[in-house]
Amino acid sequence: MNGNRSRREIVKAASSSFIGTAIEWYDFFLYGTAAALVFPRLFFPESDPLIGTLQSFGTFALGFVARPLGGLIFGHYGDKVGRKSVLVLSLLIMGVATFLIGLMPTYETIGLWAPALLVAMRLLQGIGVGGEWGGAALLAVEHAPKGKRGFYGSWPQMGVPAGLLLSTAVFTPFSTLPEEQFLAWGWRVPFLFSILLVAVGLFIRLRIMETPAFQRVKKTASEARQPILEAVRRHPKQVLVAMGARFAENGSFYIFSVFSLTYATDQLGVERGMILNGVLLATALELVMIPVFAALSDRIGRRPVYLGGAAFTALFAFPFFWLIDTKDAVWIGLSVVLAMAVGHAAMYGPQAAFLSELFGTRVRYSGISIGYQLASVFAGGLSPMIATALLAWTGGAPWAIAVYLIGMSLVTLLAVYLASETYRNEIEESDIGESRKERVFS
Repeated sequence: MNGNRSRREIVKAASSSFIGTAIEWYDFFLYGTAAALVFPRLFFPESDPLIGTLQSFGTFALGFVARPLGGLIFGHYGDKVGRKSVLVLSLLIMGVATFLIGLMPTYETIGLWAPALLVAMRLLQGIGVGGEWGGAALLAVEHAPKGKRGFYGSWPQMGVPAGLLLSTAVFTPFSTLPEEQFLAWGWRVPFLFSILLVAVGLFIRLRIMETPAFQRVKKTASEARQPILEAVRRHPKQVLVAMGARFAENGSFYIFSVFSLTYATDQLGVERGMILNGVLLATALELVMIPVFAALSDRIGRRPVYLGGAAFTALFAFPFFWLIDTKDAVWIGLSVVLAMAVGHAAMYGPQAAFLSELFGTRVRYSGISIGYQLASVFAGGLSPMIATALLAWTGGAPWAIAVYLIGMSLVTLLAVYLASETYRNEIEESDIGESRKERVFS
């Protein structure tokens, strides 16, 4: 039970979920930065610049298409075998794929094989990260004591901005190299560096214990026979709530952190370093704000905090682009900081606890992975590409992208509004032989 575990064990589990997730997302976000600044010229040089960017973001989106597959595979085995084992495998898959991208020849060397290999590595990245989030979230939430699940569940959430912060911090110095050196070898170094981070992550993850909730399931031999099917059949409303809750959070994040790079540099002519520094500052502040909002959700509930973040994102959609359009470093930095450290952080902070509390232990890994990863295909995976297409359609005016952000926010506002509060729920079933069906809708 939660009360019998020492604080040291709880902190160790949360810390390991944070570090491992940060490493995985370093790899995933590194690709997004390169997709905006490098890949159009090296892997799609025959295309018009805007079309090349669309093609590059298309390969970026493929990683999201693969994430549900990773969620299904790792979710199944995470509910059958355990959280710890699948987390080790997901880290290996992601790390090897990222390292190989750093060694990959370009279009100039091997022609069409270059973008084909890039697609293959991106699909592997998607599979790896698709299994990562569910396991890392449960590692923290299922170890946490009642009343602090939001706070400890935010530790793997902090791994996401930490990964973006690390990838941006590593990539930025190389982006200041002369253009010829940057395109020849500079962009490759951050990808190759990932193999060292993977070694650190594996060392940490091999030393953690399985979560108490799953240990109890294993002890009573009450694992779900087909956890994915059971999650969908018994918890369809919870899956839909999880998906809807993700739209504003996931879609806006990739517009703020990835598409904004292309918009500022290609459309407005802003220097790469200026917008990268803005993203760097925003992710550093979000790293602090995520646990703040998560702890607040432990006191007043998940829904008020989450709804506040979605509402802010909708209201800030137009001002975000107005501030970037000034081409001023201060206003650009403020736009990204407010978007990510307030709007996104308020949703992302309580998210791991909120989604985990929707499902019973026997199908929890599968349930949250299905909802989380399916939404990522339609929200985050497509948002940079949709935003680029909307920018082309409007002739360079960002108003349509702001409307798109508002639309995603409305989906999330509806989903979370219809869900009942979960922060007082027990997450370990009293009857292990039968998965408890949570009451999600009021």
